[in-house]
Amino acid sequence: MVSWEVIAALLLFAFTATWTPGPNNILLASSGARFGFRRSIPLILGVVFGLPPVVFCVALGLGELFRTQPWIQDGVRIAGALVFLWICWKIVSTPFPTDSENSSAADKPWSFLKAAAFQWINPKSWGASLAIVSAYAKGEHLLMEGILLSFPFVLANLTSSPSWALFGSLIRSFLNTPLRFRLYNVIMGGLMGLSGLFLFLDA
Repeated sequence: MVSWEVIAALLLFAFTATWTPGPNNILLASSGARFGFRRSIPLILGVVFGLPPVVFCVALGLGELFRTQPWIQDGVRIAGALVFLWICWKIVSTPFPTDSENSSAADKPWSFLKAAAFQWINPKSWGASLAIVSAYAKGEHLLMEGILLSFPFVLANLTSSPSWALFGSLIRSFLNTPLRFRLYNVIMGGLMGLSGLFLFLDA
């Protein structure tokens, strides 16, 4: 039986990993500012339910594959870095909306599937998954351990993901001039770009 101390430690880890700034939260804040909270809900749900499967698969043995085949981890890191830089460019190059009700087809919020798929190349997702599995998995009951280690991330993301998107939507009215809008996007995109560059340097 799992002790309350272990449950509390798992929740603390998951809440820390999901609330602290990272690629997911940059995307959520940017989406909230550009599209509002309601239109960002598919992105929110994609993050909430996209990360736990990564944790689950790592607990089932994918983490061991990463440890024995370092080239796979390097490949994920490089792919993640390239995607981060692409997202950086997309955020920074977003034009000031002249009509928020008629945005172009190319400029639309992330879908649920796109956000969920992003978790598989998000190095922070892999890092959190590997860390929690290494610390708490015993390898005795893989299926139950996978469920136990995944569930705290659902709870944590249910609080953090909407909050980051809400933060972006709340400052949306402040971004009502081209200069403010551009500055916000440069900051958000720059943080994403730095994440990508650090991944290249670490590869």
